Amino acid sequence: MAQKKAHEVDSFLKRLDRTYPIVLLYGPDKGLVSERAGAFIKLSGLAKDDPFAVIRVDADDVNAEPGRLSDEANTISMFGGERLIWVRNAAGQKGLADAVAYLAKNPPADTFILIEAGDLKKGAGLRGTVEQSASAMALPCYSDDARGIDSTIDDMLARNRLQITLDARNLLKESLGGDRLATRAELEKICLYAHGRERITIGDVRDIIGDVSATSYETIVDAMMIGNMTDFTHAFDRVIGTGSSSFLILSAAIRQFQSLQALRYGMESEGKNAGTAVATARPPIFFARKKLVETALQRWTTQSCSRAIERLQRTVLESRRNAALAIPVIRQSLIALAAEAARAGRSGR
Repeated sequence: MAQKKAHEVDSFLKRLDRTYPIVLLYGPDKGLVSERAGAFIKLSGLAKDDPFAVIRVDADDVNAEPGRLSDEANTISMFGGERLIWVRNAAGQKGLADAVAYLAKNPPADTFILIEAGDLKKGAGLRGTVEQSASAMALPCYSDDARGIDSTIDDMLARNRLQITLDARNLLKESLGGDRLATRAELEKICLYAHGRERITIGDVRDIIGDVSATSYETIVDAMMIGNMTDFTHAFDRVIGTGSSSFLILSAAIRQFQSLQALRYGMESEGKNAGTAVATARPPIFFARKKLVETALQRWTTQSCSRAIERLQRTVLESRRNAALAIPVIRQSLIALAAEAARAGRSGR
């Protein structure tokens, strides 16, 4: 059977094995799925942004027209050389599984098929098709263990040319979760916070990861995420008036958008409505916030959540560079996001 254990995946992705032109990356950790997809494309030697070499296809489009995958896979490149078909958002689509089954029996020459999927059941549908094929490989992506978190920390520190004290590393590991995407987002925030210095200290970790006054910060973020400008203004002014760190408001906002993005991804990939997504959320959403989160899910898509997170991360950097203007910079960024949510509510999105 063509599959690897979770701990074997990174080793498999260190060199390109042309025995398996079809590669399926699946699992609950969508951040890790995405990261490893990038690693596989890099292994192939193809440029991710080259539209002639790397063809992006949505799984639902293949499901609606299964023959399209075979047509794309067997198309000869205009400029010669190898090609890669990158299928994203795969789930339980039968048409996609059938299309992959055909290609597994008739592997195309000079073309790789890379598929990103969510958490697939063992032996069923697409996963079963790939696992039973001699020309395809299934690679599971599960939440980070302690060793995986250490490796992710080291990688992010090296990219930003930073070091970290031992006590700060230990606190950081205790605070991070198992999702690779969320873990990297937290590490990026800390690296931004420590920008211009050589070493991350335990104080830095406490400032960013800590949940001091979390309830007050969440009140601000909740109002912003549903476009309630009045409540947002009152909550923001009240918290700033107590002398609390304005930077921690950004930290809370980024964290909330990451959670919202994960829920929205489940809605879009699995066909859930907002109520179902909230009811089945893990960890569970506190009952008093369920209605609010449902409203936010109706106003923010996966893509708009991603844009919001990017905006907030830019605001982190800008507020650090202009410390004297940090509060108005942060306020203006959050007001813009609240206005976007309000517009989405008025348009019925």
